[in-house]
Amino acid sequence: MSGEAPVVQNPRKVRKARYITKLKDCLDNYKSALMINIDFVGSKQMQLLRASLRGRAVILMGKNTIMRKYIRERIPTNPGYESLLPLIKNNIGLVFCNGDLAQIRKEVIQEKIPAAAKTGAIAPKDCIIPAGPTGLDPGQTSFFQALNIGTKIVKGSIEIMTPVTIAEKGKKVSSSAVALLNKLNVKPFEYGITVDWVYDNGSLYQAFILDMTKDDLTSRFFAGVNTIAAIGLEIGYPTLASLPHSFTNAFRKLVAITLETDYMFPEAAIFKEMLANPGAFASAAPAAGGAAVAAAKAPEPEPEPEEEADMGFSLFD
Repeated sequence: MSGEAPVVQNPRKVRKARYITKLKDCLDNYKSALMINIDFVGSKQMQLLRASLRGRAVILMGKNTIMRKYIRERIPTNPGYESLLPLIKNNIGLVFCNGDLAQIRKEVIQEKIPAAAKTGAIAPKDCIIPAGPTGLDPGQTSFFQALNIGTKIVKGSIEIMTPVTIAEKGKKVSSSAVALLNKLNVKPFEYGITVDWVYDNGSLYQAFILDMTKDDLTSRFFAGVNTIAAIGLEIGYPTLASLPHSFTNAFRKLVAITLETDYMFPEAAIFKEMLANPGAFASAAPAAGGAAVAAAKAPEPEPEPEEEADMGFSLFD
């Protein structure tokens, strides 16, 4: 009895093909994606996030090399993917979605878990140990001395004299600081998923833009329009932003010329009349309020003297 031997597929190639298929489906079916960073994030935290976003978004993690390779192949049909390539590094992932990006981002970053400090890790914020008793015995003062922390012994316990920062935001945490924090049973940091970049239908921008309101966008737009107008006026280059100011400045110059010469045009006539007869224009404004002013300044009538009340008797009776 003869037969062909079953083909044994390499599990690694099977996983790779499955990953590429999932990535292809996400790129075909979703127009937006949040780029997330999962440093110091546990598997349980990721599992809870997947469950909360099920049906609204798809989370795709890991395999940066495969992700870059496949996205690079899609650039000819969608040039916007090229902006993603420099960002696909380290512990990053993509949250594909078609819904409200601001709401999904809020759900992604809201879950944070307290965590102990780790040697060599970058501190996400300042770590400050407050002044007061520590509960440690005097034999452990060496940890405080290594960090130049002033202490004193009170009732057989080490007490920190003044608040001290033992880890600064953006800097690596030292091994001495980690040892001291562990002895104090302090978990100074909170780690969670962070969203740094947003890809939306071919455009890439930083995630903080999702926090901007309509008023913020409007103020930024008009600030840019004012800047363009100022540059155009300064260099003498007309733009749509500077044209209103150019017309206003030109009108002022024409009015100034008419006031100094005999030349006249209808729009400038009122200014000539104001200089020729300023009293007529000055009296028009307070005319309406003249009666009120006069009434306000009118003297009040003097009260008549009260007659003495008749008490019904006389001192000379």
